[in-house]
Amino acid sequence: MNVLRRLPLLFVLLSAAGSSHAAGIRIGVVAPQDGNFATLGAEITAGANFEIQAQKDTATVVDEPCTEDGGRAAAEALIAAKAQIAIGFLCTETLEGALPRLKDAGIPAITVSVRSRILMEDALKNGLPLFRLAPMDSAEAAMAISTILKDWAGEPMALIDDGTIHGRELVGAIRNALEEKGLKPVFTDTYRPGQEQQIALVRRLKKAGATRVFVGGDRSDVAVIARDAKNENIPLTLMGGDAMRAADQPVPLLEGVQAIALPDYASLPAAQSTAQAMRAGGIEPDGYILPAAAAAQVASQAAESAKADSNKPIADKLVGAAFQTAIGSITFGQNHELTENVYRRLEWRGNAFAPVTTPSN
Repeated sequence: MNVLRRLPLLFVLLSAAGSSHAAGIRIGVVAPQDGNFATLGAEITAGANFEIQAQKDTATVVDEPCTEDGGRAAAEALIAAKAQIAIGFLCTETLEGALPRLKDAGIPAITVSVRSRILMEDALKNGLPLFRLAPMDSAEAAMAISTILKDWAGEPMALIDDGTIHGRELVGAIRNALEEKGLKPVFTDTYRPGQEQQIALVRRLKKAGATRVFVGGDRSDVAVIARDAKNENIPLTLMGGDAMRAADQPVPLLEGVQAIALPDYASLPAAQSTAQAMRAGGIEPDGYILPAAAAAQVASQAAESAKADSNKPIADKLVGAAFQTAIGSITFGQNHELTENVYRRLEWRGNAFAPVTTPSN
């Protein structure tokens, strides 16, 4: 991520935050301004402010220290600024502190990051105005299950994980769903991560007859497994999860290795005009920049719709409508979640992941 490249324009955007316009929507942007998450906060702030200025809306940038007390303070700042809707929200703790006050003030919150299932369940139970632009925490497994059922059902398949909480839970969810459909893997195992070689593992996969392997582990481990399988002349189709979106080192990933992962938003057709405009202004549209811009577009469109409809609550306008954004069409269901699973089946080609257009043979 080229933070230095985008800083000059970011300073301009920050200086404009809170400025007044004759018309437009007052949008709060809640993101860390310093500390360990400052870089991510800069992405959210830059993306949101870029689009807010383009829409001639008004931005109020509020610091997010990622604590419940900080969330309550953020809510009070948004209320004082007369924000009509707020976006950003990198941390669960912020939302836990902010949402009750935002509910009282009628200010919906759109998070671009938080995936907690429990938080959303509590929000719906208590009528808290939380909407999630990020995928829910079960979406990764759901897309993996759908893909395996569609394209691997007739193949001898293995499920392996690295023993971490995420790896175990991801593979466990996949295994349970497949077994409910009558599909049993020919091999399951927890491997030791971070090893320089995984020859013994790939030989055991061969002995079990596996030709398709889902790996709940880091990209570096998948790269080692792929390399050792190739060197041992063991044909394996490997697929990992969203952890595959990491640096291609120390072992380069081989062509054809797959991942269930979030797409590179800047490569999407819907993003091209916005990405081009951002780059012209010195902002590289990576990380949270385009999702934050999309959140600003959703916020503006929903608020304008509410204003046109006798000032109906903005939260009501967020449900069921199709919002056109820099990352494509976005719709929130009655559960305040995205109606479309944003995870994709991707394949490593050259130096980047690209969509898989045809099933592997």
